[in-house]
Amino acid sequence: MNDIVIIALAGFTTGVTTVLFGFGGGFVVVPFVYQLLRRQPELTGNAMHIAVATSTAVMIFNAGWVSYRNWRAGKLSSQTLFPLLWFIAIGAFLGSWLAGMLSEGLVRALFILYMLVTIGDCLLRKGFFSGTAPRRLSPFITTGGGIAIGMIAALLGVGGSVMTVPLLRRHGYAMRDCISAANPLSLPVALCGAVMYAIIGWHTIPGSGFIGFISLKILCILILSGWAGIVFSRRAIPAVPDTLHARIYVLLLCLVFLAMLL
Repeated sequence: MNDIVIIALAGFTTGVTTVLFGFGGGFVVVPFVYQLLRRQPELTGNAMHIAVATSTAVMIFNAGWVSYRNWRAGKLSSQTLFPLLWFIAIGAFLGSWLAGMLSEGLVRALFILYMLVTIGDCLLRKGFFSGTAPRRLSPFITTGGGIAIGMIAALLGVGGSVMTVPLLRRHGYAMRDCISAANPLSLPVALCGAVMYAIIGWHTIPGSGFIGFISLKILCILILSGWAGIVFSRRAIPAVPDTLHARIYVLLLCLVFLAMLL
């Protein structure tokens, strides 16, 4: 029962962060689910893969719903999304395929390293906290950067927002525009990743209730509680000033990094 409550709280938090920061699941879900599954002897060897796979599946619903609402509200810009979206999809396919070849410990180590590099980039490089004039992404950034974002995001089950938000922010976009773009840009990662994790984990986990590495029980709890978090955020949380929004974004990354490290 306690595990269900913890997962539900993680899902609710994920819904909130999806709306406010474009985090579709990974940075909240992966540490919590990983710690819970480590306590189960029959699952401990695949705890990280299950956490990443289930997080990836959750992003389909959270990021998809918020993207739809933003599209209906006219908050999405095709100039921002395309062609970056297609290159992220290519990288997501490659990253999901690569994940099946890596060990449990290596995936966890990559997750922690990825968080550390992202936080350091936001804090040490200029441009994240102070806005500049918007400018278009170069062809090199769109192609190479898009493939790298998709690959790393699918490999670690973290969506892509933690890379797309800093990328767009450094190109002069306001935080609200970065967040609006982050959710649809996470969808190809979620779709490709969920399919690949279902395939490469087929019949790997003993017992029922799994599609590959995806835990159906945890997925359902996260979807329902995440939807509640999305509704709560849209109705109860006021707009946040741009600079403060950027600072809270980095603080949240630091908290998740510490949770996974400790």
